[in-house]
Amino acid sequence: MKMRNIRVLLAYDGTEYCGWQIQKEGRTVQGELERVLSGMHGDRVPVTASGRTDSGVHARGQVINFRSELSSIPAEKYSLALNTLLPEDIRALKSTLANDRFHSRYDAVRRTYRYYISTDETCLPQHRKYCASFRYPLNISRLNACAAHLVGDHDFTAFTVPRDASKSRVRRIYQAAFYTAGPFIVFTITGNAFLWRMVRSIVGTLMEIEKNNGSSDDFFAILKSKDRARAGTTAPARGLFLHKVEYDEQYR
Repeated sequence: MKMRNIRVLLAYDGTEYCGWQIQKEGRTVQGELERVLSGMHGDRVPVTASGRTDSGVHARGQVINFRSELSSIPAEKYSLALNTLLPEDIRALKSTLANDRFHSRYDAVRRTYRYYISTDETCLPQHRKYCASFRYPLNISRLNACAAHLVGDHDFTAFTVPRDASKSRVRRIYQAAFYTAGPFIVFTITGNAFLWRMVRSIVGTLMEIEKNNGSSDDFFAILKSKDRARAGTTAPARGLFLHKVEYDEQYR
């Protein structure tokens, strides 16, 4: 029976999960997907994702792929089949038949994350799981002056954890900016890839600079220092969403 490569666009609420990747203990998004797929196939079905989101981080545009030899389910119907079995906080938005060589992680060329911030004195209860509260005014112009320093190729050691195992900590950032969207201030950033907790570390540092009336030069100095001790605290996971993953034309 022919093995097919199935690609799925996935969204999930990360609140109740210990991140994407399967762990020895704790419920994970990958674990739930592999549990469901293994039940459908009668054997373990490994799932690959475009990136490993941390505990409490959400996704609107995660991309996964897996191999299936089931002929009874058309590729475009896998999303429906998965949604009948997955918990409601994980949804398959679309499924397609992928090129046999397609790899959701290694073939991704751009990833976009968005971080949602509330500056209201009291955050609405329905928003509390999906944004971070910083209860002081934010100067978007000043924040964008800081964020402009992120664009380009940089060593982001200052914004990751010491135990990040990446061989290189240089990443390419295509755009980074703050804007207002309804009740939120949103930080959006697009790069070829990201280090462990990089986006949350950047946001936490920017919030501390803003709170202390720092400047874009202060932020640039931290970036160039490659010293995590000079950066700010890591922003809460609940405000972060994997928004979009992009691929070259051959895999679109």
